[in-house]
Amino acid sequence: MDSTPSPSSSSPYSLVSSALGRYIPRGGAAAAAGPADTQGDRATRQGVPDNPAAGPQDQILGVVNLDRDLRITGCNVDAPVFAGLDAVVGSPFVDLLPPGDVPTVTRRLRQVLSTGEAHVARIQRLRRADGSELVVSLSILPAAVPQEGLTVSLIAMARRLHLYAAETAIGTSLDIGETAQSLAESLLAWGDVAAVDLDFAVWTGEGVTGQPQGRIRLRRAALVPDRAWPDGYVTPGDDLPSDASRLLAQAVRRDDAPQAIVIPDREAVERVLGSPRVMRALVPGDRSAGVACIPLVLDGTPPVVLGVAEVWRRADCPFRDSELFDLQELVARTAHHVDLARQHQREHKQVLALQRRLLPRTGGDTIEIASVYQPATPDSAGVGGDWVNSFPLPDGRTALVVGDVVGHGLGAAATMGQLSMEARALLSAGLAPDEVLEHLDKTVTLLDDAESGLTAGYSALGSTCCIALYDPVSHRVALSSAGHLPPVLVSPDGHAGPLAVRPHPGLGAEFALREPFDVHMFGAPPGSLLALYTDGLVEDPAVSIDEGIGRLAETVSTVHPWDALQQAARHVVSALAPAHQRDDVSLLLARMIGYRKGDTATWRLPARDDAPARARAQVCALLRKWRTRDDTRDNVLLLVSELVTNAVRFATGPITVRLIRAGRGLLCEVGDTGNGRPRLRRGGLLDDGGRGLHIVHRLTTRWGVRWTDTGKVVWAEVAR
Repeated sequence: MDSTPSPSSSSPYSLVSSALGRYIPRGGAAAAAGPADTQGDRATRQGVPDNPAAGPQDQILGVVNLDRDLRITGCNVDAPVFAGLDAVVGSPFVDLLPPGDVPTVTRRLRQVLSTGEAHVARIQRLRRADGSELVVSLSILPAAVPQEGLTVSLIAMARRLHLYAAETAIGTSLDIGETAQSLAESLLAWGDVAAVDLDFAVWTGEGVTGQPQGRIRLRRAALVPDRAWPDGYVTPGDDLPSDASRLLAQAVRRDDAPQAIVIPDREAVERVLGSPRVMRALVPGDRSAGVACIPLVLDGTPPVVLGVAEVWRRADCPFRDSELFDLQELVARTAHHVDLARQHQREHKQVLALQRRLLPRTGGDTIEIASVYQPATPDSAGVGGDWVNSFPLPDGRTALVVGDVVGHGLGAAATMGQLSMEARALLSAGLAPDEVLEHLDKTVTLLDDAESGLTAGYSALGSTCCIALYDPVSHRVALSSAGHLPPVLVSPDGHAGPLAVRPHPGLGAEFALREPFDVHMFGAPPGSLLALYTDGLVEDPAVSIDEGIGRLAETVSTVHPWDALQQAARHVVSALAPAHQRDDVSLLLARMIGYRKGDTATWRLPARDDAPARARAQVCALLRKWRTRDDTRDNVLLLVSELVTNAVRFATGPITVRLIRAGRGLLCEVGDTGNGRPRLRRGGLLDDGGRGLHIVHRLTTRWGVRWTDTGKVVWAEVAR
């Protein structure tokens, strides 16, 4: 073999090659290796020696230099473990690869050439001249400038090094698919094909038991190497046929104790698997004749089987006892990583379920709603406290809420859920947006006390929230913000821009920094589009936050009135969210529709004794115009009479009566300047007070009170 170093002394090839020269005898692999018996040669061919020594002749590092055409220009693979590799200068590097791996490795080599980014620690098989294969950890490094080409370092997978490297690699991800893939790649050192099949409950993150009930279901979670597979063969994401699942489960649970089993040759495989369908599903090819099945077991009483790892090998390379011991040791060491990924998957699903539960469902007759939530990363550590919500209030208005809780993970998700539900309850009770934010501010402060907040490692101080209430009759929006970015409003004529909202320090600010929450009123005529969002949508290190908000306004302004709103929301997020987002992204789009002018009527009456009669006359005429049923008309007239009488008796100033023809009923509102809250109480048989509210309660499907700057509004709904 040619050992000529590269001309560049600073190249990766030169650095590795010069280091190898200090440890490997210049006689080369043949001089150092000496004669070997059949058993020793087999151990070398598998790359997992039975008794690896610690001397210089057992070096495991080699290096090959390539030009831009992927031809070998120099190499240093003189260690005995690389004996038989024909790394000849001028020959293509792919000649060292099994044919099925050539496309994948070639793609990786070209990728490093084009990008200059190294590809590190790929488990790869290399062909020897005698047809045997050697498992190595292959890293592809770009050559140093001005030299062009690549340096490929090879690390033969000696037993202890491989076990250590495999366990380290498998524990680096909490994604169950990646964890299974890492395990399969590590197992490839002992065979031609490696697969990991998991119990379906493990794959979905559910709990597993020591004695599974009912039919066992296995799903293929990982398969290596990456190549084209025969028709009918089970690949990742596919469920194993029920017969195959049952056979594997029975095999590894002999005598009710999980055990590794070996089926040594194809004849035995056919006898055990039986049907041709199961053979096509499990046997990777004609060359793969023997298989070792190792259960993934969690220690316990009884032990819990998470799945089965399969290692397939050619008939001329039977499994030795020492290799089976290594396989069981590796799988035993890494089974708990699979279970950690399962638990993480379950928590991830729970957090996402909470997050999705808070997303708006539908709008209604007066407003159209669309929302998009996009986590920064696919695992639960990236699920944060972004939330948007929209819900109709009992008085006919619609609440639009967006918030951003500090942090990520379960702590942020739990706080997010608590704040969201509290905001909904307070808004449904009739509180104004600024009053709701005052309550949320206190809640965040209480959650951050020494007992439940800081000692738990999570703080929600500095969280933000924005609440908008849309009145479909007046076509106006009342908005309050606690440190949140300003919403963007698009008028019917297409003009778009952020609303002028006074900055606020956010929820849970220090006492000296606390400021009152303002209520901003602005018009939103039918056809207007309101966008509420979190900072992940507009923050970009390359531009200022104002420019990011401007880009959002420009993008939202392109949404046409006839566009499907959900599709438009996805388009906005895809156009603005960075490719490698660092924060969650949430967007809520609301298209204002409102009530038609003919479906509402408002009267202002003086607080005099004749007010109830005047209100009945006005309402009766309108109901006849609307062609309301007689029984409904009688109920509404009695309802209006009781509410107006109550307002005259207990309030001062003018009285406002408003009637709204909604989709499911008639909504009646009576406003006054009083601050007393009507309460339904149990009264005695002879008590005069409170009878009016009992009549209201009997006539309506629901009723309530909301507070205004000048007094209160009592509302009630009557079914049509």
